[in-house]
Amino acid sequence: MTGRESMTGREIVIGVSGGIAAYKTAALVSQLVQSGAGVSVVMTASARQFIGPATFAALTGRAVLEHAFDEHQHPLGAHIELAQRGELLCIAPATANLLAKAAHGLADDLLSTLLLSFSGPVLMAPAMNCEMWEKPVVQRNVAQLRHDGVHFVDPEEGWLSCRQRGLGRMAAAEKIFTAIGELLGQPKKA
Repeated sequence: MTGRESMTGREIVIGVSGGIAAYKTAALVSQLVQSGAGVSVVMTASARQFIGPATFAALTGRAVLEHAFDEHQHPLGAHIELAQRGELLCIAPATANLLAKAAHGLADDLLSTLLLSFSGPVLMAPAMNCEMWEKPVVQRNVAQLRHDGVHFVDPEEGWLSCRQRGLGRMAAAEKIFTAIGELLGQPKKA
């Protein structure tokens, strides 16, 4: 399942953590919506420093979720309701901070709490400075997450916002879109 028409009626949750690559996530969300998917976006506080929630709200036609405690909109908790509704969780960009929290099971905001309660496929698209990406601790966290069943669209080599060339650039939106389609095409786990 990689065609745009094949996502009609699918429910995708997109997590956005704080990195300059968040602008690419807007293109990904647009592609998903154009393909017929229902998309809910969860942003971390640091993601707001790079892109505004109004962008994602306009693209999805849905409110952007940022807070773990919103009893009026989600009486069961947004992390529970999103985990029950979403078929796939994609985090793009996945920063070094998010990878560390996920690898160690920390849950101190809506996105990290959602990650712990989500039972469907999880796809991460890391993005960070090349020196950060190559650190042994980051690679250990990625290895742990892969071992735990998390899928990755690995970062690419290219021009980074730190004015260097190196490995750490988030994959193109089209590549992440294709990976989402492939994961949705796999049989569901019992």
